[in-house]
Parts: sequence; structure tokens; C-alpha cells
Amino acid sequence: MDNTQTFTQYRPFMFSIAYRMLGSVVEAEDIVQDAFLRWRETAEEEIRSPKSYLATIVTRLSIDRLRSAQIQRESYIGPWLPEPLISEKGKSTAEIVSTAEHISMAFLVLLEKLSPVERAVFLLREVFDYDYAGIAEIVDKSEANCRQIARRARQQVDTGHGRFDASPEKQQEIVQQFMHTCATGDLPGLINLLADDIAIYSDGGGKVTAARKPILGRQKVATFLLNLVRQAPPDVSIQPAWINGRFGLIVYFGRTPQAAYSFVVEGDKIQRMLVVVNPDKLTDIPPLAGNTETRHNMI
Repeated sequence: MDNTQTFTQYRPFMFSIAYRMLGSVVEAEDIVQDAFLRWRETAEEEIRSPKSYLATIVTRLSIDRLRSAQIQRESYIGPWLPEPLISEKGKSTAEIVSTAEHISMAFLVLLEKLSPVERAVFLLREVFDYDYAGIAEIVDKSEANCRQIARRARQQVDTGHGRFDASPEKQQEIVQQFMHTCATGDLPGLINLLADDIAIYSDGGGKVTAARKPILGRQKVATFLLNLVRQAPPDVSIQPAWINGRFGLIVYFGRTPQAAYSFVVEGDKIQRMLVVVNPDKLTDIPPLAGNTETRHNMI
């Protein structure tokens, strides 16, 4: 079958499944490309519903890829974090926030507790609103088994899933205050923005220098951050960005992205910071455009 237009119509849908399954932009694109090759090789009369067929192919390919990835992650150096997904320019805040809860970095980290099949069943049910008959067909299991898998997965995710209740406006306000306190070296002000039990996770993947264990507690986290500020090169700059549906920060050295900062904000406190510095996971972030002299220097 060579109906490219139909495949293109469902490409965003397929990517959204694959990215949530794998936490990687590059691997999700690979899965979508593999699905396209299978789509072209399948006779048209064999496909009752293009959307169902493509969802099945992408989900099964993602399960297989995730099984292999989990073995690699066992030997991963330091914390493993998803690859940042930067929202497209031109999207409204409402459009971005509407998907935030089920694509945030924190949510994807929680999904790491699940087996590949559990992850697929959970996402198809909770995010894509499939009924159990449809899920059973996709993952090749009985409806009763899928109900059990979904219930077990929901319990595991709910156990660690906090109420990320800060509004988008409040989150932006807190992150902007964070930028200011770091830029001015205001240690007391920075500490006041952090929750008592804050944790910062840094993913360097052994490629660059990064903390290999979480840094816990607001005094340690604040000191760590201000040390980064003092050690930063003269050409450092920052760009606010929507990262996985939440307001975050991209740090640049010159025009090259060096880190993506994602925040979990509850109330008026930063509860967690997820920092990706592994250069392999920053390749999808475009270089800094415009006049860098107009940017605010900081981390």
C-alpha cells in the first residue's frame, strides 16, 4: 500500500504513542519510519482501519524497542531522563498545557516503573482512551488480562504521581523567579523557592560531567546551582521554552544548547528539577537564534 497521504495524516498520532513509550524523540521517529515501511508493504485489502493498523504496528514496535532499551538503561551512567520535547513555535499556551499532564518529564519518569506491556496498556487506556477490546487486539492479550495489567500499572504510577497543581501562570512566575535568584546569586531567595525535600536529577549519560546521584534538600540544591552560575563561561545564556508541555529553560553556551531544565512546581515551591545535559539528548533542540547579546546571562 502506498497511500502516503493517509500515513501522513496519522503521523503525529503515531509519534505521540512512540514518544510516550520510549521517552526519546529520535527513537520515536525511527519507530514511525519503520511503521511507514510496513505500511507500504501491506496490501490495502488487509487493512480494515488505517488508524488501528498503525497504532498496532507502532505500539508493538515500541514494546520491542523498549525491551532492548531497558537492558541498556540498567548500565546507564547516572539517572536516566527522557529526551526533552520542545513545543513548536506558534502553538498557543492552551494547546501546550492541554497535553502537559501526560507528556511531562516527571510523568515519563514514573512510567519507567512499568514493564513495556504495562506501559503500552496504561498509555492506550489512560492517555489515548482506548477501550479494553481495542487494547487487547493491539497488545495481543485477552480483555480480562488487559484490565488486570491496567489496574496494576495504574497503582504503580499513582503511588508516585503527585498533584502537579501549579497553574501555567504560576509555574512561569516561579521559574522566572528562579532565573532571577540564580542570576543575582541570591541564595536566601533561591532557597525560599525550593521545597524542603526538593531533589534535582541530572542526566549526563557519562558523556559530560553531571551529578550521578540525585542532590537532595534545598540548601544543597541551592548551593549546587549557584556554583554552576559562578563556573559558567562568559557566553552562557538562557532561553525559556515549553519542555514536554511545561515551562522550562534551555541553557546555551554561545548558540549551542547545553542543558534542558524541567521543573515540577506545586503551590509556590519547586519540588523537583530534571536536568538533561547528555548531548545525545539535546540534538533536537535548535541552536539559539537572534542576537545573543540581548539574552539574560545566567546558569
